[in-house]
Amino acid sequence: MDIELDADQDGDQREAGGVVRRTAEEPSGPAAESSVRRFGRIGGDMVPIVIGLVIVWTYFEIASSDFLSARNLSNLLVQISSTGIITIGIVLILLIGEIDLSVGSVAGVTGAVLALGLVQGFPWWVSVIAMLAVGAAVGLVQGTWIVVFGVPSFIATLAGLLGLYGLQLYLIQTQNADAILVLNKYVDDITSTYVPSAYAWAIAVLIVIGNGALKMGRWRRHRKAGLTTQAGLEIVVRFTIVSIGLLVATAVLSSYKGVPTAAVLFVGLVSIFAWISTTTPFGRYLYAIGGNANAARRAGINVKRIRLTVFILSGTLAAVGGLVAVSNLDAVDTTIGGGTLLLEAIAAAVIGGVSLFGGRGSVWAAFFGSLVIGSVSNGLDLTGSPSTVKYMVEGLILLAAVTADVASRRGTLFHHAAG
Repeated sequence: MDIELDADQDGDQREAGGVVRRTAEEPSGPAAESSVRRFGRIGGDMVPIVIGLVIVWTYFEIASSDFLSARNLSNLLVQISSTGIITIGIVLILLIGEIDLSVGSVAGVTGAVLALGLVQGFPWWVSVIAMLAVGAAVGLVQGTWIVVFGVPSFIATLAGLLGLYGLQLYLIQTQNADAILVLNKYVDDITSTYVPSAYAWAIAVLIVIGNGALKMGRWRRHRKAGLTTQAGLEIVVRFTIVSIGLLVATAVLSSYKGVPTAAVLFVGLVSIFAWISTTTPFGRYLYAIGGNANAARRAGINVKRIRLTVFILSGTLAAVGGLVAVSNLDAVDTTIGGGTLLLEAIAAAVIGGVSLFGGRGSVWAAFFGSLVIGSVSNGLDLTGSPSTVKYMVEGLILLAAVTADVASRRGTLFHHAAG
């Protein structure tokens, strides 16, 4: 999968199903270039967040020598997988300029559906399909309310948060207990098993080869079309850094028990949706709608259908996140989907570089943002810091990320106004 986004993807956006095309009447030069970049820079630069992650890891490694151990890093990836998968849906929602406050409750209620299915004797795979179907159905209903009836997404999904949480409590109480145990081997294996080293290395090598092929193919297409593209040296440097990082991570995790299955699921979903968002018309429509929904509508994009699809995807991904959470806890109770899960999912997306104003960011924000928040939480736990400190630190990080987003947006608008 194409892990590192190219800085320039003007060609992808100029096609975009007719969204952005430069005609003879349009201006050329710096002003036109900046306009194209505004639409074309669909992937945020990951350098700042990577630097921040290095600083966080360095600090906690000095504070606790166990932080960067293979065992702790493996546990860290398992811990962030549930929230991270839910964050993927949040990223898609934010890209189109909307919000979904119900994802935590969706994870909780679908987890209850899974548990009840297993208790009633249904096969595990039937129960999993049922929970995914419920997640998609919730997204469909909420999306319909937003798209058809024009209810603001904040209100519609806030109603979903409250109503679904009540439904989750009801489903759990039908068993006359405060929790429903989930003792199914296949569900439990999601967070308790590891991909053997040989398979992990094979997957890593295939990803490196695939990433290189995608980058080279994109570079050739852009060059053939006469579009602005990255210099060959820059492509090589980016590809090398990503490849080395992936191979080093594989080596470190393999020295413990292997790559956690939950982490493979998480990174796999991020890779799939990152590929969709950067190489398909659907993905380009997300950025077009988030950048200017009215312009996208005039360009012929079915804005309502795209928005509805994104809410369905968000609900489904929340259900997958609920599945991982149930696997990790081996039970369903009121904590599944509750607490700070929703806030951490939104914070992870924003910290990862996704704009709250829509139209800018990368699906990889779900991975890097979740990794930052998870690293802070894990590191503070290792150093014995109270939860009060953890919440305050996460709040400061989120505030810094939003401030950077606002400053960047203002700078971009000022640049266009001056141009």
